[in-house]
Amino acid sequence: MRDLIKRWRWALLIAGLLLVGLVYALWPQPLLVDTDEVTRGPMAVGVTDDGVTRAEEYYVISAPVTGYLARIELEPGDVVNRGTLITRMHGRPSSPLDQRSRDEMRAALVAARAAEAGIAASLGQSRRDLERAEALSQRGFLPKAQLEAARTQVATGESALAQSRAEVTRLRTIIANPSGGASGSVVPVRAPAGGEVLSIINESEGVIAEGTALATIGNPGSIEVVVDLLSREAVRVKPGNRVEITQWGGPDALIGRVERIEPFGRLKVSALGIEEQRVNVIIAFEDLAAGQAERLGHGYQVDATIQLWREDETLRLPIGALFRGPDGEWQVFAIENGRARAATVKLGQFNDAHAQLLSGLDEGAEVIVNPSSAITDGSRVSPR
Repeated sequence: MRDLIKRWRWALLIAGLLLVGLVYALWPQPLLVDTDEVTRGPMAVGVTDDGVTRAEEYYVISAPVTGYLARIELEPGDVVNRGTLITRMHGRPSSPLDQRSRDEMRAALVAARAAEAGIAASLGQSRRDLERAEALSQRGFLPKAQLEAARTQVATGESALAQSRAEVTRLRTIIANPSGGASGSVVPVRAPAGGEVLSIINESEGVIAEGTALATIGNPGSIEVVVDLLSREAVRVKPGNRVEITQWGGPDALIGRVERIEPFGRLKVSALGIEEQRVNVIIAFEDLAAGQAERLGHGYQVDATIQLWREDETLRLPIGALFRGPDGEWQVFAIENGRARAATVKLGQFNDAHAQLLSGLDEGAEVIVNPSSAITDGSRVSPR
């Protein structure tokens, strides 16, 4: 026997090597997979849409009479004070008023005077509220937002009172001269409030009709963002939600808060011809660094992400690792000792990158991302 083995030893050795090579060639190789880990960190869920900046308070200056407009010499960005002369108009003679029109003008004058008195009373109350708010703020008993709201209320009341007084003056002028104004009478057009010239709508001289928009005035240093969300998304938003403003031109996101959601939805047709109900969500900036407000003006486009939910520390796993199990439950393939093991997980919130992990895996567990149909429970796998 020993002589037989010695005689065939090389043949047996070669046969053994061939058998080992054949087994190695036919032995199933581990599947190469992409992997990630269950981590712990901040996670937020939000809704993102386009937004447009606008001055919190801006005014549209219109032609007070029908007549010849002198050229407006102001340029966008010029600073004006309340009462600054914008331009002059040479009024044209108007048509004489009949008896019915004069009666209607007198009734309108009575209503305008009543409205002026009401606005003046409301403004007086707003000023008293502002005095109390400033006193409480100095003592540290009033949030800054409420103090700014009180100041805005006073500014709005002053603007409304100025407009009401202008209407009363206009009606009195018409009633006092029912046969028509004198040809060539000069009517000055002045700024109703201080600020910067945002735009010149009608710069060139020429004949224009009463009510034609001439220019807009506002304060670009005090801006807000308007985001028109789909109505089904707007109902999930609440005042006070944190907002990240991106794509505004700077390297870092600007932080804001949802100030209010307008109660009125409007129909808007998308670029694809789909009818959508849109709702305006108003966002106020928290703190703009020096120079940022000047870089953002009125009517600038930005991206706004409104955070609906956020946690600073939570377990999370990549959404690419998720798939539905036989009974519809969420599952992932976890890697244990070089093999894929199907694990059922319980999830909470979702965003574009992660899913909140409530149970099923521990922090640091390695999972397969985008598993192929070739992977089953127990398959041998190897990270790429």
